[in-house]
Amino acid sequence: MKKESVKADIREKAFEGQVKDLAKVFGWRYYHTWRSIHSPAGFPDCVFVRLSRLVFAELKSNKGKLSLEQEAWLEDLKATEKCEVYLWRPSDIDSIVEVLR
Repeated sequence: MKKESVKADIREKAFEGQVKDLAKVFGWRYYHTWRSIHSPAGFPDCVFVRLSRLVFAELKSNKGKLSLEQEAWLEDLKATEKCEVYLWRPSDIDSIVEVLR
């Protein structure tokens, strides 16, 4: 999937579908909270597991901003040094493919 194939104004929901499809193609176990109403604020959108790798990813549109709670979760997860943590936007599609490949 090339950057040119991703619309600059793609909505987060459609982007999440693309990421989910990539996870499936590359054999990842994938989790995304359907409705986060009763979940802790800011928890990353996606969790991926494959073999010994654990990946957390927050998905945002190209113009989307992180909330303070999202920033805190990402920083705390990075600090564990036990998992991979990303902020992904549609413009990052080539990097996303590389991570999930």
